[in-house]
Amino acid sequence: MTKVFAPAKINVFLHIGDRRADGYHELESLVAFADVGDDLLFEEADALSLRVDGPFGVSLAGEDDNLVLRAAHGVAALAGHDLPRRMTLTKNLPVASGIGGGSADAAATLRAFLLEWRQEEIRLADFVELAKTLGADVPVCFFGHSAWMYGIGDGIERTDLPELHAVLVNPGVSVATRDVFSKLTARSGVDALHWPEGFATADDVIAFLETVGNDLEASALVLAPVIGEALNALRGLDGIRLARMSGSGATCFGLFADQATAQAAAAQIVRDHPQWWVTPAILAKADED
Repeated sequence: MTKVFAPAKINVFLHIGDRRADGYHELESLVAFADVGDDLLFEEADALSLRVDGPFGVSLAGEDDNLVLRAAHGVAALAGHDLPRRMTLTKNLPVASGIGGGSADAAATLRAFLLEWRQEEIRLADFVELAKTLGADVPVCFFGHSAWMYGIGDGIERTDLPELHAVLVNPGVSVATRDVFSKLTARSGVDALHWPEGFATADDVIAFLETVGNDLEASALVLAPVIGEALNALRGLDGIRLARMSGSGATCFGLFADQATAQAAAAQIVRDHPQWWVTPAILAKADED
């Protein structure tokens, strides 16, 4: 039996560049991982199967092309034989919410099989190449460490971040990434030359984030104006340092000076908007390698 954690992926900034001949846009982002996420359990079985439960499990009910299954089938193809497992995905994160839930689940699936694997002919590099075929966010989620991300998500440069105390808010809507891109009108472009060499403190991170933004935020607001309500709710809280949408939305995050302030802020939003998904979180906690 193997248990793995699939942390929420937060794009603390996201700039979009030119569209390539293959239809993908170049991007530039700083990615942090949270201490909240989905859980996966892998058990020996006679056949490969997936059961989904948890607060948001119903959103994936009946989905035959779940990324967890695609990742498992991909590993089986690498192995050259079936890998019978009973897989249980406990879906704690909202679906299609801009925090990499499906990508994180696929990446955690790859990590689980990597932990179990005993045949040396399947190398780490094989898992990385498989991750690239599953989605732009899967490779960075596979490594699970804060990183600069560029290219179409295939460029990853690991970086260390200090702990960032945050509140994550999803106002109960899902927005499709392709639809957000279809509304994109303004882009910051990409230029890795301005990346800082590192961040000593959370204040350093916030000072940098104030010079960049999320190019997808404006187009997501056109599709789901309630995202603006979530951002305004965060920006009106005591102790807020910065509030922004993550990825293509609709989840937003706010950064605070310390854990107690973040927890109090989360409690306030829960009182004001009990129908929203709200959780305090710590971002940028390093992996345990």
